Amino acid sequence: MNRRISGLFALGCIAAAPALAQEVSFSTGPATTVIEGLIDCGRRSRPSDVGEIPSEDGRTRIVPAETHFQTAPKAPDLYNACAGFEPASLEEIDLDALEVFDTGGSEEFTAFVFADNYFELYVNGTLLAVDAVPFTPFNSSVIRFTADRPVTLAILGVDWEENLALGSEAGRGSPYSPGDAGIVMQIRDAEGETVAITDASWRAQTFYTSPLQDRSCLVAEGQTRDSSACSTAAASDGTGFSAAFWDIPEGWMLPGFDDSAWPAAVTFTNATVGVNNKPAYTNFTEIFDAPEADAQFIWSSNLLLDNLVLLRKTID
Repeated sequence: MNRRISGLFALGCIAAAPALAQEVSFSTGPATTVIEGLIDCGRRSRPSDVGEIPSEDGRTRIVPAETHFQTAPKAPDLYNACAGFEPASLEEIDLDALEVFDTGGSEEFTAFVFADNYFELYVNGTLLAVDAVPFTPFNSSVIRFTADRPVTLAILGVDWEENLALGSEAGRGSPYSPGDAGIVMQIRDAEGETVAITDASWRAQTFYTSPLQDRSCLVAEGQTRDSSACSTAAASDGTGFSAAFWDIPEGWMLPGFDDSAWPAAVTFTNATVGVNNKPAYTNFTEIFDAPEADAQFIWSSNLLLDNLVLLRKTID
């Protein structure tokens, strides 16, 4: 029998304020570590630390993001090497045995998610579950839930970082290399029909951009947060680089939130995200790359520098 779990952080369907223009604030240099590793997967994982840094507007910023990882239910595993769960295909997973998260609706859905690196999934304003692995090794998740249509999907996506507030990690022969990101998801109904995939019809907005080797490269006007002119080169010393922050609006995950001013999500290929050697993805290409419903990796416009991105989509 399925175990039903009441949704945490239920916020209802109250209309929220529109996504108005926000001022950008900056910080410079590395953050102070306040949590040393949300999980420990030994040599197979990068450190999932959390830090804080004062921004120039007098705020204390949590980097790479303020999350519910320590308090919310973890998304059930589709593939999780850190937990020793490594099925070769979907056929090895008993979906009927998975818990069902309840948002107060009557129709059942199943979401398949791969995130680089971390996600939190909201449905109709309710936080269902969070990614079980904040950083690496790469994992994927499967989440069963009930909801009534229209279904508002909202995702908090985080590209984790080794160098806190400097948006970078060891790579490309450098200790300060900007990492890439991306989220792909497919949602099926109880009959197995695909009702939603990640594509350019989603909205996506960034709230933390780093590293900025030169702040003047960033265009921040209204809801435009364009870092396309900023360098993404790896560096031998990034300790003097800056980060840009915007405040996350209240109620951003609610069905009534006005995201019409947010940019459309940008799509990226599997090769660009770099998943062709990740079994958490490649073992389930019949889901993520289904010929009749090929989900695409989505993010904001800058896959390398935008590290905290909110994404939204409503399905009828």
